[in-house]
Amino acid sequence: MGNKLNLKEIKTKSNLLSLFRLLLAAPIFYLFTQYSVNSSVKYYLVALYLVAGITDTLDGYLARKFNEVTELGKIIDPLADKTLVVVIVIMLFYNGMLPKFYFWTIVGRDVLIFIGGIFVTKKIKKVLPSNFIGKFTVLNIGIFLILATLNFNNNFFYNFFYYISLFLSYVSLLAYLLRGIEAIKWSKNELV
Repeated sequence: MGNKLNLKEIKTKSNLLSLFRLLLAAPIFYLFTQYSVNSSVKYYLVALYLVAGITDTLDGYLARKFNEVTELGKIIDPLADKTLVVVIVIMLFYNGMLPKFYFWTIVGRDVLIFIGGIFVTKKIKKVLPSNFIGKFTVLNIGIFLILATLNFNNNFFYNFFYYISLFLSYVSLLAYLLRGIEAIKWSKNELV
């Protein structure tokens, strides 16, 4: 059996950073509502994206350094990533700054991974932590979203990160599926 979820774990440095990153969705959403009114908003948005990226790197480092890897942290960290990505993608799409195919791919990926994560957690009684391919995918999506926010459309970097982040989205979805199946199989073998 895995560890029980303990809300007192929120007090660790790494989990507080993940919670802070999750809460960044609110000011990012608000700034997007001001996007068409104030052209300098895009720089504030990118600054918040970078703060989110730094806290994402820092929370994992602190969790390992201070031996604070928790079941709650395994939930809050990817939840913060997915929430921010989905909010940004929705708002960019709403503002006409993202292609429809990209929008549906990224939102669909995150919804499927989230639902799959809940299913796997219920089956194996513990939370699978994020993996490298997932983090690498989010990094590439993040770079593309920065370029889209800054209106760097249709140049080499925009196109490169557009296609690489789409490709990685499908690869990471498949990797999460295979990892979930393996975790369930392993869990069943442990019970025998």
